[in-house]
Amino acid sequence: MLKRLVFTLLGLAVLIGVPTLIKLKQFETMGSAQMQMPPETVTSDQVRSVRWTNTVTATGSLVAVQGVTVTAELGGKIEEIAFASGDRAKTGDLLVRIDVSAEEAQLRSAEAAAKLARINLDRSRDLRANKTVSQADLDTAEANFKQATAQVDNVRATIAKKTLRAPFAGQLGLRQVNLGQIVEQGTPAVTLQAIDPIYVDFSLPQQQFSILTPGTEVHVTTDAAPGKVFIGKIIAVNPEIDRMTRSVRVRATLSNNDELLRPGMFANVEVMLSDEEEVLAIPATAVLYAPYGDTVFVIDEVEDEASGKKQQLLRQQVVRLGDTRGDFVAVVTGLEEGESVVTSGVFKLRPKMAVVVDNTLALDAQMEPTPANE
Repeated sequence: MLKRLVFTLLGLAVLIGVPTLIKLKQFETMGSAQMQMPPETVTSDQVRSVRWTNTVTATGSLVAVQGVTVTAELGGKIEEIAFASGDRAKTGDLLVRIDVSAEEAQLRSAEAAAKLARINLDRSRDLRANKTVSQADLDTAEANFKQATAQVDNVRATIAKKTLRAPFAGQLGLRQVNLGQIVEQGTPAVTLQAIDPIYVDFSLPQQQFSILTPGTEVHVTTDAAPGKVFIGKIIAVNPEIDRMTRSVRVRATLSNNDELLRPGMFANVEVMLSDEEEVLAIPATAVLYAPYGDTVFVIDEVEDEASGKKQQLLRQQVVRLGDTRGDFVAVVTGLEEGESVVTSGVFKLRPKMAVVVDNTLALDAQMEPTPANE
């Protein structure tokens, strides 16, 4: 009876244990297969030592070299409008004429009075030469002539103030008055802007005051002219530091032959300093940005101990970044010249992952990229 029980238990152990061992072996085989993932295909680039011109960046606003709103100095009814919105004006061009019929009548009366005063003055001088009249009479005649002449000048000045002319050559804006309209003193008629060349005003921290000198080259870009860089020079640095922001105001002038730049536009300004520095540069797409620190994936060539074959494995490296130029970013610490870094898809990678480099479809990183306007 005991032997039968023992054989029964051994049989059950065999029936249960053999399938269990087989399954465990299958799971082990599957686990080994899952751990041997195929290599990930990536693009790469080398860490290069390049020389960059030191620059200082800022944001600024474009300002017209000369810009005014032409307004009426005196009130009255608009008799003539000699321009259209958007026209170009030359210095002295007639823009608006306000009714001066009353002033013209006053001018004729004043000119007649001045002519009579002149005749009386000449007569008094002749009589005084013969000592027929007193010196007081001659002085009175001279004063009357001067008063009459001043009255003529006063009326002419009033007529001139009611004739609006372009004070300088430039681009006219939108017409703000209408023919026959009764305007008051100070009523705006049209804006006038001289926009070639054009100024760009920007601010920089006071620490950079000493490196700003007139004649320093600046590069200006704006989203109104994508892909185009406007080159100019600093013409003035404000000698006073702003007490609120501790910054200094700087003005540069730019050529604007195509008139792509307009007053009031926002602009990005890059001040090109004279000295250069040597930096290690990598494409900006190689950086995995994170709150706890920026990292890159370095490609190391490692020999497999089992097979003896060389394979490329990833190493995640913390870096400290510097300035950015175009598609590149400077690496201050963390990398050495000649190392290879992954340049695409870094968010899906992990340390010690096997990779295969294929740069067939790699992006062409450039210092001054000019993307197509699609």
